[in-house]
Amino acid sequence: MLIGVYPGTFDPITLGHMDIARRAASLVDELVIGVTTNPSKSPMFSLEERMAMVSREVAEIGSHVRVTAFDSLLMKFAEREGARVIVRGLRAVADFEYEYQMAGMNQQLNDDIETIFLMADAALQPIASKLVKEIAMYGGDITPFVTPPVRDEVVARVEKIGRKGS
Repeated sequence: MLIGVYPGTFDPITLGHMDIARRAASLVDELVIGVTTNPSKSPMFSLEERMAMVSREVAEIGSHVRVTAFDSLLMKFAEREGARVIVRGLRAVADFEYEYQMAGMNQQLNDDIETIFLMADAALQPIASKLVKEIAMYGGDITPFVTPPVRDEVVARVEKIGRKGS
């Protein structure tokens, strides 16, 4: 059985993330979406909120997709899940440079687990969670970048913490 992991902070999950998850799910027998924390990022949503959001959004993909949290090295997480592949989405050249370096480091840690890069759909390439949050914080419309339930959660959070530039 081929198990793949698709890691990310998903703060919030975007249509770009969903595209990669759908396509990755078609390549493996089981896809484990790993929701993690990143010490260099300040999340808008808690880990529990992101887990619930991602679980709800990927439910439509199929029963062979599972969402779990992790707070460890990606390679340790992949090994724990019995994964043979790590799935990473690429939007631009800048993503490739970072991901290429990460893949090389991960290969040094365990060369039995391959990294697979999936190019984002051309229409979704500019979407980044960081930009979605920034647009929302300044009162912009994030409808083209996330599903309606995610939009509602982001807008509610922005109203709770206060919009910038108002």
